[in-house]
Amino acid sequence: MINVETFVCSVRGHVIPASRVAVLVPEEHGFGIDVHPTWRICRCLRCDVWVGVAPPAPAELDRLPPFEEIDVPRRGKALRQAVILRIIAVERAIHAVVFAAIVALAVVLRSHLAGAQSSVRNYLETLARSEAQTGRANNHSIVAQEGTKFLHLRSSTLEVLIITAVVYAIIEGTEAVGLWYEKRWAEYLTAVATAGFVPFEIRELMKKVTVVRVGALVVNLAIMVYLVYAKHLFGVGRKRAEARLAESAADRSVFSPPF
Repeated sequence: MINVETFVCSVRGHVIPASRVAVLVPEEHGFGIDVHPTWRICRCLRCDVWVGVAPPAPAELDRLPPFEEIDVPRRGKALRQAVILRIIAVERAIHAVVFAAIVALAVVLRSHLAGAQSSVRNYLETLARSEAQTGRANNHSIVAQEGTKFLHLRSSTLEVLIITAVVYAIIEGTEAVGLWYEKRWAEYLTAVATAGFVPFEIRELMKKVTVVRVGALVVNLAIMVYLVYAKHLFGVGRKRAEARLAESAADRSVFSPPF
């Protein structure tokens, strides 16, 4: 199982305030120890690993500030939740980019719909003549079926598609930005929007079961359930939220230097 603290430190670097001070006294050995004039081992306040570094020259601080004034990074449950929110934010950002691409393609197609349909019509006529000359069934039946559907495509249908994709892109993009910055309103927006999309996904799944549709439904349900229960939305698990504050205080106390 991946240790989230170690993973975050591998990406963002260790949090070692003892590496910035000129001298470490014995009372500060909970943060670091000078083992040699040119070598010091310092404790990371996030992943709790000891890192060997050279004493700073020049030092940012003469002494470490009191422990209560040190900015201790998140760890434990609080850090795991932050990482999960970032993952959901990336997933929503991908959705926003996909919908934006659909908008761009639909706008271009709408502008050249007549020419595109003319080209498809000519291609289908060529296939039909080939079938008549050979007397064999058309091996491109799927292409012919989809091409026929495209010939009946109307500009008004593309307009509806463009408007729908724009709305989806805006919603998904807003969710992505809000979740990345861990905004509470973004958690509510994501939960409500996801719940609103689930009935449509179930309807599409009832029409035809595909791996993509099943996967999308499972992911969205997992996100919705996680946000509601883990983030205590709509008052769900209010007592757990209070316990979370106590856990945060406990996480910080782990780093109290031994006196």
